[in-house]
Amino acid sequence: MVRKNGSKLLAANVHDILRQKILTLEFKPGTRLIEDEISETLGVGRTPVREALLRLQGEGFVAREKGWVVDEIDPADAPMLFESRIAIEGYATRLAAKRRPYTLIATLRGLAEKMSNFSGLSRAELNALDREFHRLIVEASGNAFFIEMHERTQYNYWNLRLPILFTREQVEASNAQHLGIIDAIEAQDDQLAEELARAHIATTMTIVQDALSGF
Repeated sequence: MVRKNGSKLLAANVHDILRQKILTLEFKPGTRLIEDEISETLGVGRTPVREALLRLQGEGFVAREKGWVVDEIDPADAPMLFESRIAIEGYATRLAAKRRPYTLIATLRGLAEKMSNFSGLSRAELNALDREFHRLIVEASGNAFFIEMHERTQYNYWNLRLPILFTREQVEASNAQHLGIIDAIEAQDDQLAEELARAHIATTMTIVQDALSGF
């Protein structure tokens, strides 16, 4: 149940709950969202639920198609998603290198080590580790707007619903790029960190675009 501290705050709480369920795929693309069911589940009235859904619609998470539905992702949007990631994560990585939170390096190296043993991981597990790696760097930028925008680009990317599989060589190259980014952040070389982050995402963009060209 959400907090009941005024209609505006209540709608914001409902929005945050629904948004998180969409981001974590508890509500997958195409899922119908019934206002009455959400109201009953969260123990709130329909007004804050409607306000939350309208806000999510404005953010591109839901659409109205004879009712509310979690929006599908158009593969044609992939280039724009990656362009957004390059812009956001590139500068966020620069800021992370400048600020370099105390525990960041060790945590990133731990994730990189797990990803290096990808042969024993499922695609979903490897994707989850990769998402966490990039999320932590953006979080370390200290910019709340970057964090929110990054969540959106990550959601869209992993919900393209296409069988994009990376080869062993591509995964190994990606892991090597991760290590380079970590080294640059640790050295507080903000310019190099940004350059490496942008190049890393651009490489992934090329792989995805090549895969999409076959559909």
